[in-house]
Amino acid sequence: MAAPAPAPASQKPGPLTDADMDDWKVRINDVLARPSEHVNSKSPESAQAWTSPFFGCFNPIETCLMTWCIPCVTFGKTHHRLRKNGNMEGYEPINTTCLLFCGSGCVGLHWIPMSMQRAEIRARYNLQGSCIVDIATACCCGICDLVQQDKEVALHEKGSAVTEQYQSSGGMTYGQK
Repeated sequence: MAAPAPAPASQKPGPLTDADMDDWKVRINDVLARPSEHVNSKSPESAQAWTSPFFGCFNPIETCLMTWCIPCVTFGKTHHRLRKNGNMEGYEPINTTCLLFCGSGCVGLHWIPMSMQRAEIRARYNLQGSCIVDIATACCCGICDLVQQDKEVALHEKGSAVTEQYQSSGGMTYGQK
């Protein structure tokens, strides 16, 4: 008697996906198709300051150390929170974006995805900066840049799953003496 056929594997997306690679290809091709538009981009006058200071990368120390030792994990975590799920559901530390960052770093081009992600964060949350500043921060102090990006996105996406507002129960009442 033959053994039963194994059950089909679930179609649950894993940490490495073609969709992520296709997304990065589209974004990179957009930059290549309109380079002057991207290089000359800057935030509007109404843009807000970043909540987290650029040199505030030592707090929290866990994020600083993780980013110092394995920067691709912090980059991938920020990307997941920004583009997939603010509450980190489905997050895997080693993912397509993490590996893309690692690969680009092997050839000295880590600043490209970092600059692109920083520009996206600036645009989404109306933060101050420009393309030149994005590139300079990625090239001059990548660790501070990655930690600042991670903290900013975490702050803005923190309440992304809240679907119901707080309702007051009528206030405090005191008993009679």
